Amino acid sequence: MAETILAVIFMIPLYGLFLWSYYYPEDSLLAGKRWMYTEEPEISKAAIRYTKFSSMTAMVGLPIIIISFISKFHILRLSIVVFFLMFILGALKIYTFEEDE
Repeated sequence: MAETILAVIFMIPLYGLFLWSYYYPEDSLLAGKRWMYTEEPEISKAAIRYTKFSSMTAMVGLPIIIISFISKFHILRLSIVVFFLMFILGALKIYTFEEDE
């Protein structure tokens, strides 16, 4: 029980970071690196899509993985495999996406 409470407490700031990264991908990509540029850098749409996909995947997958390890239900361990398959298919979609421009 104490491990669950501690996990939830530590996940709150992590979720905040993922939400910030999803809604402001340009800022999250340049966090700590703005000093390297004299002008505002232009970030590609592929990098923005990848950042949004990564943060959304982490927001969905992290609770699935943590709950499956904490709980005694062995069927939830199968959800980890499904989650990784979803991640691979999403990554393939991002990398094979062709721009209309």
